[in-house]
Amino acid sequence: MTNLLIRLFIKNKDNVHDAKVRTAYGTLSGTVGIIVNLLLSAAKLVIGSITHSITITGDALNNLSDAGSSTISLLGFRIASKPADKEHPYGHGRVEYICGLGVSVIIMFMGFELIKSSINKIIEPQAPEFSYAAVIVLVLSILGKLWLALFNRKIGKAINSDTVDAVVKDSLSDMAATAVSIVSLILSQYFSLPFDGIFGVVVSLFVIWAGIGVFRTTLASLLGQPPEESTVKMFEEKIMSYDGVYGVHDLIVHDYGPGRCFVTAHAEVSSKSDIMESHDLMDVIEQEIQNDTGYIITLHMDPIVMDDEQTNATKAIVIDIINEINNSLSIHDFRMVSGPHHTNLIFDVVLPYSSKIDSADLIAAINNKLTEFDTKYYAVVTIDRSYN
Repeated sequence: MTNLLIRLFIKNKDNVHDAKVRTAYGTLSGTVGIIVNLLLSAAKLVIGSITHSITITGDALNNLSDAGSSTISLLGFRIASKPADKEHPYGHGRVEYICGLGVSVIIMFMGFELIKSSINKIIEPQAPEFSYAAVIVLVLSILGKLWLALFNRKIGKAINSDTVDAVVKDSLSDMAATAVSIVSLILSQYFSLPFDGIFGVVVSLFVIWAGIGVFRTTLASLLGQPPEESTVKMFEEKIMSYDGVYGVHDLIVHDYGPGRCFVTAHAEVSSKSDIMESHDLMDVIEQEIQNDTGYIITLHMDPIVMDDEQTNATKAIVIDIINEINNSLSIHDFRMVSGPHHTNLIFDVVLPYSSKIDSADLIAAINNKLTEFDTKYYAVVTIDRSYN
């Protein structure tokens, strides 16, 4: 069914880097979510009224909020697909993240409202009326939510969307909530405890936890988080695959919303290469990577000394010193400037965010160890931070 819907409603379904294709996937996800959740909500409201079960009624309202969430998701994809303009030169892609936050707030609000109703049921218990029809409807609801979760999981993977992934998590929590509703309905027929209210609280906690998970995921995307290691490795391998490129550093991925990512990096080339040829190579790499991945990439050209024995030997000494101090450190842009009284060794040290090393102490330690090799050596160090 999932593959059939994708084939019917999404043209060029494999071209997920295209903004129109991505919007089509999001529209399909939102539309299907609205239809399925409205049907489930209507069925559960009827069953909840017949059985007088707050757990089932709360589950119905949860499905109704899911329909609202799908509507927000649908609108989010529509707005996010708008092209860049003067006020938003990087496009509107982050609207999708904002809509994800909106979905999470709705989910948590419904959870807190359900807790209040469930507590009232515990204080003033009323046993729900058992019905095989109700059990059948609830089981079908679980199956429907399972299909919806698998459907959105496929779409979320295809377009790498946090908003669609949030819908998947919500569907899974709904399955658990509905299973709890069935257990509550059965136990209430054999015991006098207010299982309906107790399990209503359990259902509400499922709902709130799902909302918190969605909130954290989308907030992390809005605040900015490092790209996946596989993404960084992919870019490094692509850049390094070209003859004339000898290293890559300072790679940064700027995320302005799904499908609207910009990449900057420094590509190392030989200092003896023709500057026009190297510049042309950068243009070729940028264009081919954009064609292959959809990412807009800008490369800065860094000339490095390749065939000077003294420079290479001294660089090897510095690398050994750095590894001895802390093997999580690395260097780039190494140069030597010799003078009559001392030789400046100029380079950047990449310091991980997890490192507790003080920058001044690090530079002092490097210089102390350098003097053991040659008293003329003096390190001119720029402390750099990794954004990956």
